[in-house]
Amino acid sequence: MNKAIISILGRDRPGIVAAVARTLTEHMCNIENVTQTMLQNEFAGIFIVTMPEGMSAADLHGRMVSSLSALELHVYSKPCEGGDEDCATEKLEPFVITTKGPDRKGLVAGISEEIARHGVNITNLQAVFKGGNDPGENIMIYEVDLPATFDVRTFTRDLRAKAEALSLEISIQHRNIFEALHRV
Repeated sequence: MNKAIISILGRDRPGIVAAVARTLTEHMCNIENVTQTMLQNEFAGIFIVTMPEGMSAADLHGRMVSSLSALELHVYSKPCEGGDEDCATEKLEPFVITTKGPDRKGLVAGISEEIARHGVNITNLQAVFKGGNDPGENIMIYEVDLPATFDVRTFTRDLRAKAEALSLEISIQHRNIFEALHRV
């Protein structure tokens, strides 16, 4: 399949997703996956798209830049390497790791390095730091997928030790439990 990854960055405003989606549709591209968020007042979106036969990621990039220039958006693109044949066959269990604590440099680095040390991939990360010492104002939520045969106890023990060294409160839960506890 002919796929590309398109990243869009710029000052947030209504209509960005609509403009990107319209441009992709006009160029016969299909959006397969998308994630977007607003970080403070900046828009960040990543789109994985299937392009028509004969179109390259560079071709699509040029068309996206041209179409989105009026919105002053930054467009980055690259061919999507691999594909469906690279999908993992191992059964994975989704977990959510939440940390809270006083804001300071190195919190994301410390926790993410410990996660990586165990060979675990972070599939999603949200971090909101409002500064100060109020733990409720500084929260990081990591979503990770653990192999079903993974040693969760050692992973949890090591993460708790790292969190304590960083003066963070930490919670590690299977995503099903996390979602059940946080349902409105």
